[in-house]
Amino acid sequence: MDDTLKQALALGRAYYLKKDYGLAETYLTQVVESNPSFADVYNMLGVVYHDQGQYQKALRAFEAALRINPGYTDAALNLAVTYNDTGKYREAQETYRHALSRSGAAHGKLDRYVQGKLANMYADIGDVYLSSGLHDEAIAEYRRALALGPAFCDVRAKLAGALRDAGDREAAISEYEEVVRQNPTYVLARLNLGLALYGGGRRDDAVAQWRAVLEISPGNRNAELYLQVAGG
Repeated sequence: MDDTLKQALALGRAYYLKKDYGLAETYLTQVVESNPSFADVYNMLGVVYHDQGQYQKALRAFEAALRINPGYTDAALNLAVTYNDTGKYREAQETYRHALSRSGAAHGKLDRYVQGKLANMYADIGDVYLSSGLHDEAIAEYRRALALGPAFCDVRAKLAGALRDAGDREAAISEYEEVVRQNPTYVLARLNLGLALYGGGRRDDAVAQWRAVLEISPGNRNAELYLQVAGG
């Protein structure tokens, strides 16, 4: 590699790390046009394109990275995320499975980074199902996500909401309670827990949640409104 290309590579990586993707793209493109043998450069370009919403270019970049290095876990995970973002859920899951098989995690266990990305993918699919009114499918995806990331309170709150909307109030209450147990300052979860409790005839428990919200977030308008309605 000549000095000019080395400098372009160094600048491209530096701007990429700073998330200055416009300049990063300029230098990284220069590198692959001169020497298309760097898997990490294609992976960085894929991230840049994905950030810009150029999903097809991102797919091609990640695929190029994997052709050069089939064991490149980060590129495989980024490719799966991009498949997911473009509605190619089957391809996303297949790519994740390949990534997991090559991640270097101990047999029967997942690498934490891979585990987190996979959990987020399932949660994203759940969001799609939920937005389409397919509650059972959304619930199944959120449960898959939580099996991998049990401490993901935002995903658990989504699961609780989906259960509530599907008519399973008691299961929703249980999940909201777990969210509050894991994160006592999660205001939205407490508000929704209160609503689920109130809807189930547990007025005093609901009032307790809304009063707790006002301790965490004084003047919270929703909590004040709910307390007025409940006469609390």
